Amino acid sequence: MTESLSHQRVLKIAVPIVISNATVPILGAVDTGVVGQMGLAAPIGAVGIGAIILTAFYWLFGFLRMGTVGLTSQALGQGDHREVGALLSRGLLIGGVAGMVIFALQIPLFAASFWVSPASAEVEGLAREYMQIRVLSAPAAIAMYGITGWLIAQERTKAVLAIQFTMNALNIILDLLFVICFDWGVQGVAFATFIAEWVGFVFALWLCRAAFKTPYWNDWPSVFDRARLKNMMLVNSDIMIRSILLEAAFVSFLFLGARFDDVTLAANQILIQFLHVTAFGLDGFAFAAEALVGQAMGARNQTALKRSAYLTSLWGGIICLGLGVVFWFAGGVIIDLMSSAPEVQAEARSYLIWMTLAPIAGITAWMLDGIFIGATRTRDMRNMMLISSAFYAVVVMILLPILGNHGLWISLLLFFVMRGVTLGWKYPGLVAAAAK
Repeated sequence: MTESLSHQRVLKIAVPIVISNATVPILGAVDTGVVGQMGLAAPIGAVGIGAIILTAFYWLFGFLRMGTVGLTSQALGQGDHREVGALLSRGLLIGGVAGMVIFALQIPLFAASFWVSPASAEVEGLAREYMQIRVLSAPAAIAMYGITGWLIAQERTKAVLAIQFTMNALNIILDLLFVICFDWGVQGVAFATFIAEWVGFVFALWLCRAAFKTPYWNDWPSVFDRARLKNMMLVNSDIMIRSILLEAAFVSFLFLGARFDDVTLAANQILIQFLHVTAFGLDGFAFAAEALVGQAMGARNQTALKRSAYLTSLWGGIICLGLGVVFWFAGGVIIDLMSSAPEVQAEARSYLIWMTLAPIAGITAWMLDGIFIGATRTRDMRNMMLISSAFYAVVVMILLPILGNHGLWISLLLFFVMRGVTLGWKYPGLVAAAAK
């Protein structure tokens, strides 16, 4: 296995994911641009709010992708093809049921969302129309987490790219047709996404057709095996807790930044986009780590595990250093493109140094996340996130009153570093477990 672990193999897994991620903001821009042709502000706000609310609910089940990658890749490493097939069915069932629960509870969920984040009566009304249509595809959207994880575990990231491209291309075409040609407005955008998600789901099932030709996917005693289900629930619950804590850190960063004046808040929002770009670039290599480390763990091959961790982290490091250099030299130009307000431009430039350092500060944590997911060492991920979150809270309380927004940015970067340090502390135990 060691001989087959090459730079080419890592890039073959990672590059399609990076390209796939790059299509996501394009779709958002088209949705906004198409609705913007209506010449009214309310529809733009409605689509934005509606999409954010639904994405947040769907994201609660994002653990399904990560958990499925780790478990499937380990089953592959063990040569357990029965379990590989069973994991596809489990992912589909969990995702489908979760989607139906969200659909069934849409009234209280939507009401709670607008209570937390109120909008004008017009915007809320249009947003509800949008969400009531889009939520019909919730089972497909959430089940896609399971399929995506299953495909990544088998290094089939070109298939993931094909699914994402198909969904986004169809969504854009239908946006233009329903909104521009048929004048369906916000409902047209919702129907476009609804159709695209179901078509993408069916296409994904077709890409998994080889699995459905085996007797394993509907071997119900294996699919519903109590010990396997319990393990899957433990893995996924640990990832969910870790992900909630991570999201809480970012949300608190935004909320604390909102305490400053509008100019500072706008500057922070612009710079956060740099972090999103970093995540898009690193996801591919973190996913590669999930698949390769998982397979090595399943095969109980320490050498392959360490080689997988090294190669994926090397490329992740190259990407982070490259992004840091780009942010340093071109950050000012990017800021000017994102805002025409001179005061916002100047404010964002004063904090650009922290954004330049962010990829370097975060590389260890981002890559170790992928390594630990692949190895399904999710308890360690959960516990180290608890430590890191507590550290972040203390640092924020100390630095924010002294350094203001600079202190907030420093706290976030130290949070990244602490995540890397704590996971790095647990890494030798992960390697040792591969020999057991």
